[in-house]
Amino acid sequence: MIALLGLAVLTPSALATIRYQISLAHPEQHIIYVSMQVETRENYGHITVALPAWDALYQIRDFAYRVRDIRATESARETKPLRMQKLDKQTWRISPSPNARIVNVTYSVEWDEPGPFSSQLNSHHAFFNLAQVLMYVPDRRGEDALASLTAVPDGWKTIAALPAGSTPNSFTASSYDALVDAPMEAGSFDEFEFESGGAHFRCAVDAHGYKKGVLENALKRITAYQLQLMGGPPFEEFTFIFHIGPYSETGVGGGMEHMNSTAIATSSLEAAISVAAHEFFHVWNVKRIRAQGLEPVDFTKEQYTRALWFAEGVTNTYQYFTLERTNLWSKEALLGDFAEQICELEARPASQWQSAEESSLDAWFEKYDFYNRPDRSIWYYNKGQILGMLLDIRIRDVTDNRKSLDDVFRLMNEKYARQHKFYDESAGIRLAVEEVAGASFQDFFEKYVEGTEPIAYDELLTAGGLLLRTEKQDSADYGFWPSRTLNGMVVAAVESGSAAQSAGVREGDVLVELNGEPFPRRFASWLGRQSPGQKINLRVRREGEEKQFTFALGAHSDRRCHVTEAPHPTAKQRRICEGMLHGTTD
Repeated sequence: MIALLGLAVLTPSALATIRYQISLAHPEQHIIYVSMQVETRENYGHITVALPAWDALYQIRDFAYRVRDIRATESARETKPLRMQKLDKQTWRISPSPNARIVNVTYSVEWDEPGPFSSQLNSHHAFFNLAQVLMYVPDRRGEDALASLTAVPDGWKTIAALPAGSTPNSFTASSYDALVDAPMEAGSFDEFEFESGGAHFRCAVDAHGYKKGVLENALKRITAYQLQLMGGPPFEEFTFIFHIGPYSETGVGGGMEHMNSTAIATSSLEAAISVAAHEFFHVWNVKRIRAQGLEPVDFTKEQYTRALWFAEGVTNTYQYFTLERTNLWSKEALLGDFAEQICELEARPASQWQSAEESSLDAWFEKYDFYNRPDRSIWYYNKGQILGMLLDIRIRDVTDNRKSLDDVFRLMNEKYARQHKFYDESAGIRLAVEEVAGASFQDFFEKYVEGTEPIAYDELLTAGGLLLRTEKQDSADYGFWPSRTLNGMVVAAVESGSAAQSAGVREGDVLVELNGEPFPRRFASWLGRQSPGQKINLRVRREGEEKQFTFALGAHSDRRCHVTEAPHPTAKQRRICEGMLHGTTD
């Protein structure tokens, strides 16, 4: 034993050169008070601070419009303000004196929006996507940071996927990017922990009456399967943050992936489990197996990539593979969802001219209702999920079921994630598939990823022992087009002459409730179970006021899709189908 005398031990919080205090003093006002302390450097001249223009969604949301009362002084105790010059909508330049050692920036932002893509402070809880709350120094994003929550209400706990600081309710990070990639939750949430696949998991659940045992069992299955699939955990600890209940879903429910955590908001436990299977696979696909176009992160403007069909859509594929392969779903549910995805894509006229890659590039248009119309765009989640299933079958076909899409992800994990490299937007995915399959996939990618040729479903599905059957049927029709936006589910367009139009539904109405329940996220599936002429009660929000309409569903000729196993498959078809369903190869 050696005694060290007179030497200070530097904790992570002591090393932080940029520190934040986030006050929760007035949750009922939804105002977050921030104090940011920046250590100066020699010959620094000016200090520039900025707030990101986007985060969580591929949408420019200009969080700086929420900033008010921004001031800067040379210490937390100093009252004399420093000169500040606003350079653009989200950037300020501060001019301290040459002798200043600390610049203290204070400001407030107001947030009370539920869901995993925004931030919220109210008397119930606090949830922060920190890039929407905390400013940064553009040329010092790589420095250690410390964030502390203050004035935390009595009885509230805090959680984030970050190392704890030296004081209660504080967290450290190796950089601004690491800090803002870990959402914070504060409140009286339930929590539990478990071990799975060699890693530790923490769960914070804000819900009423949920079945803890059901959720924990499902998460254990999901994490164990995906960790085994990908060769073990790339982290020591992972955090799930759940908001489950009607209060958490106003059309912006879903999940948001982060490096070592995820935030999920749904109206039901079943939906939360399904979303968890998607978000956990993002541990690899997106967060570590990452397209070059997404690096380095640029918080000031749009960041384009052609690969969202793979990053999000094929993650959808593995969401449902995981649920089926862990027996949380049946194979009938998997094939039924696949059929729905096919029908949804084929019902969108835009599929004839917008490719999967173009849909990925155009993700930044999704905040515009008009863009989401079926005659204007397809969705990279939707087509990407279909392409993921078809790629798996095709790889199995050309390799006699010796290889699969699973092997592609394992290869990309070794080649890119573990080497801290990023794949080329277009060629990188195709080359990985070809390396695994030992065959050219150029034709597949040119037709269906880069191009808009009609997908040869019969040929591709037959190889996997599957059949696609379509039928035309008179189906119920809302009389308007629902669309997902940041403000929730909205009416993108109203059909002229429809009962909905006669009742008073207008374009831009926010869809709140349908028959007394939250408007369904899978609105097409709900509609498919209804009959033309059936009366519905619709509640919408318009210009801050809620309105209710009662009218009959219309009718239109619709195409129904069914994917089933072939009744008399060959031995190879049977092996491929069973391999896809069970995640195995020969």
